[in-house]
Amino acid sequence: MSELYMMTAIITRDRTKDFAAFYDRYGVPVNFITLGNGTAGNELLDYFGLDGTEKAVIFSVVTRETWKKIKTGLEREMRIDIPGTGIAFIIPLASIGGLRALRFLTGNQNFENGEETVLKNTKYELLVIIANQGYTEMIMDAARKMQAGGGTVIHAKGTGMESADKFLGVTLASEKEIIFIVVKKEQKNAIMNAVMADAGLTTKAKSIIFSLPVTETAGMRLLEEYAAEDADTDSAEPAQT
Repeated sequence: MSELYMMTAIITRDRTKDFAAFYDRYGVPVNFITLGNGTAGNELLDYFGLDGTEKAVIFSVVTRETWKKIKTGLEREMRIDIPGTGIAFIIPLASIGGLRALRFLTGNQNFENGEETVLKNTKYELLVIIANQGYTEMIMDAARKMQAGGGTVIHAKGTGMESADKFLGVTLASEKEIIFIVVKKEQKNAIMNAVMADAGLTTKAKSIIFSLPVTETAGMRLLEEYAAEDADTDSAEPAQT
């Protein structure tokens, strides 16, 4: 069985097309690209090329075997080790919502579906929802029905969207919104199912959802206390007739 990972590359913005073409050659045609800026601050950031220049952040789903090949290619072909070029890293995926989405995100990579996650003892997971632009509220309404908290939205552009019709049976727009929501592990399945039902591939949002294991957190205690207070307030309100 091959494990799945979220591969993230942070590169100089002028090399975005070069990296997208490189991924395509390695069998990873589906990528989600968002723009950002590096922050100058110390020698380590400068070494990795994360200074004040304009950056592109590329998200892709890869297997362990694909990562090994791409890592070698990143070093030999793209020269990512040269200071100022960027960095790339992988994070294990916990789950993907639906077999069609799994096939779309992995493309031509060989993957045998098995256990959900390689990290078992996690209290929280990060839900990542990729949807057509303009449907954030539809998605958040579905998630909140299952007691999800707030989310963070970034705008992105998808590449390899032409393969969506083959794997998903739908046409996807290239302009995307990526929504991040941190949830308790025991809430994850209910929230994912709600988003798939109310804002999934059969809706205009065309959402694809997956989760990443969160190994450590800071600041979650206050969020839990606020959520408990909201629940107490809701239960204390009289029923409407």
